[in-house]
Amino acid sequence: MANATMAAMNNDLSALDAARLLGVSLPTLYSYVSRGLLASVSNGAARRKRYPQEDVLRLAARRSDAKRGGQTAVAAMHWGLPVLETQISHIAGGRLLYRGCDATLLAQHASLEAAAGLLWDDGVSDYFQQDAPALPRGLAGAPDAPPLMRAMLAMAMLTTADISHSLQSGPALMRILAAALIQTVPSALPLHRQLAQAWNADVGQTELLRAALVLLADHELNASTFAVRCVASTGASLPAALGAGLAALSGDKHGGGSAAARRMLTQALAAPDARDAIGAFYKTIAPEFAGFGHPLYPQGDPRAAYLLERLSAMTHEPPQLRAILSVCATAGELLDARPNADLALAAMELAFGWPEGASMTVFALARSAGWIAHAAEQAASAALIRPRARYIGRRQRD
Repeated sequence: MANATMAAMNNDLSALDAARLLGVSLPTLYSYVSRGLLASVSNGAARRKRYPQEDVLRLAARRSDAKRGGQTAVAAMHWGLPVLETQISHIAGGRLLYRGCDATLLAQHASLEAAAGLLWDDGVSDYFQQDAPALPRGLAGAPDAPPLMRAMLAMAMLTTADISHSLQSGPALMRILAAALIQTVPSALPLHRQLAQAWNADVGQTELLRAALVLLADHELNASTFAVRCVASTGASLPAALGAGLAALSGDKHGGGSAAARRMLTQALAAPDARDAIGAFYKTIAPEFAGFGHPLYPQGDPRAAYLLERLSAMTHEPPQLRAILSVCATAGELLDARPNADLALAAMELAFGWPEGASMTVFALARSAGWIAHAAEQAASAALIRPRARYIGRRQRD
């Protein structure tokens, strides 16, 4: 026991040695202790504090890493500085831009196919002239699976095929994806019309579907797009990269936002007091994961603003629409936050009586256009995405 104690003391540093190793003054060293950045231990009868060598070395590594930009890199992974170069889309001044074109302006007239062409090669080629592809064999064998699971199954069935990251493969994959999501056969009809037929949408609803698909076609380097680029960078097939995007989208903190927003709307509409129901709901879930607020849009998500404005101006108003929009407004007031695209999708789904989960289908189909663009761009760079980890655990042990 005494030997173990001596060994531990031999690995402890005096205040002077610890400060020298860190390159700081003694007062700064003591401030690190008071702020919980560094531990100190008593040195028996001498009552002098000593500092575990392992802890001091770890703190020194962190400080050195910060000077070299390590902390900046960490911050960049949390809505911070850009970490990858792209020519596809960016967010600036509260606007979402596809190759310099404002997405909300495109949403006034463009189809998802046109937005895809813009994202893929700046609209140089019309890729969607080709015929509809065949559905992967065996996909019809999962009729009871949720739409996103069917889409993931379809991509998994195609991963062994020799489908490169050529943009020529994009239309076929998007049409197969649409067929898997809405349980139909692949079609060459415009994608928004395919969804409209599946959900018996009228003319006004179909127009909103078209606009929503355009607005959600890409969103810079979000979690699913980053996953797609990582997989594409390894040389994996395009369906495999899209499968990674779908997997990331399945998470509650990404594609699950519209389902959470729908739950809030449903509970508020059924409650005697909508304000109480809204307040209770957001005690259990962060607003940004359930319809309100977005770190990249301090003044409000322009996609949500576009869709909700057109919802409120609909001539043939669905019966529940006024009540749904009233709940949206009340929630925004209580949270002091502006709606994001998830809330707009949830409001559309609920107001129009679309199948539960239709919002996720719209999201997945729309975003596949952006994923294909990013996968092709990443593959063309021939660079493997392989960041380094900043180790903060125990140092080498005997």
